[in-house]
Amino acid sequence: MTGRQGGAGSDTDGSLQGTGARAALQGQLRRRVGRSDLTAVPEVRRALRELLGHWGHSEPAHVAELLTCELVTNALIHTDHGAVVTATVAPAGLRVEVHDFMAALPRPHVPSADDGTHGRGLLLVQALADAWGVRAHEAGKVVWFELRLGSA
Repeated sequence: MTGRQGGAGSDTDGSLQGTGARAALQGQLRRRVGRSDLTAVPEVRRALRELLGHWGHSEPAHVAELLTCELVTNALIHTDHGAVVTATVAPAGLRVEVHDFMAALPRPHVPSADDGTHGRGLLLVQALADAWGVRAHEAGKVVWFELRLGSA
């Protein structure tokens, strides 16, 4: 399943290995979040904000943080394992991938009015990202989005 296609980035396998300060210098963020560890969501959000700020791209940070939090939260709530979050800043834009270890592919759906706040995450990604998609991976799936820097 794929949303709007943008020109920034390609479907990589999410194998970037950079972490910490060295990774920020390379324009990469990679974090493993543990199973059901919802405290990791604000930590990933902060790290993404720092990465974008380091690269002088604070303008799309709010949208990037929101969409990343939605994907990480989905992975932690709807799977039995943790996830790996990879963010890459390139001249054309930002690409965020959340790799979880469950094969079931998510589908955006319109929640009912009685559904509270459930079921809106992928709708937000679909509406706000320049491109997004889901692809099967040998160990689960990767849900990704891209934002053109300066467009958010």
